[in-house]
Amino acid sequence: MIDEVLRGESKGYILDFSNSTMREFFTLEFDVDLYSDDYATEGTSKASRLRSFLKQVDDTSAARVLTRLLAYRGAMPAPMRSEIRPLGEGQLLALIKRLERGDGSAGTAPRPIFNRNQYEELRDELNRLWGLDPRPRGYAFETYLKRLFDTFHLNARAPFTLVGEQIDGSFQLGHETYLLEAKWQKDPIGVLELHGFHGKVEQKASWSRGLFVSFGGFTNVGLQAFGQAAKRVICMDGQDIYEALDRNIPIDVVLERKVRHAAETGLPFAMLRQLFPLPHG
Repeated sequence: MIDEVLRGESKGYILDFSNSTMREFFTLEFDVDLYSDDYATEGTSKASRLRSFLKQVDDTSAARVLTRLLAYRGAMPAPMRSEIRPLGEGQLLALIKRLERGDGSAGTAPRPIFNRNQYEELRDELNRLWGLDPRPRGYAFETYLKRLFDTFHLNARAPFTLVGEQIDGSFQLGHETYLLEAKWQKDPIGVLELHGFHGKVEQKASWSRGLFVSFGGFTNVGLQAFGQAAKRVICMDGQDIYEALDRNIPIDVVLERKVRHAAETGLPFAMLRQLFPLPHG
């Protein structure tokens, strides 16, 4: 039925998902890491991982995932949908109903990614930084960001100094290395600071990228002036971090969405609420 109803453009694909969007979908919708070793028993393609997941989990979890995937398929533009026999979708709906009527004992509940207590601790620690004096607060903010990135398995590195310049740290996002600039100051960051950091990034290896974290945000004029020159830099503010932790959105997923937005628009900054709109009602 996966091949019949949910198969994408070729064997091993699911609908229009890439590896990145499939991982994000399961993380945000189901609190599941589909790309963990737990779900590689059938192979490492998207379809194989989904099969492995469905074989292992309880009936209720399987029904929930299949229902959401079927709804996702229905929301796709008609030309993008796989051609299927009408009976295929009906069979999948019947299977979902059977799973929903089950007692849930056919498998185990999937292991959750989120540790809500850890999210709350990081959120509250960010709030406590307000009580520090400006200079120690800046150093504490850098230390906090390292812990934040390490929590989400971004292989963060502490601040380091090169000849003539200070780098506030670095981390890995996918296969890319990101240099970090971190600022906690009263006034929003303007174009001069953005250009200065972009210059540092451009002097490094061609595969280097940059993340500018300004707790106080960025001026609209600065972002407009920096504009589409932001080829290798994305931006995040303190509100992004707080809202991500408050809404249980993993920081690595936020960064990946920011990278995608920058690639599609040429703009280095979008607020988290733009990238992850709250449901209406």
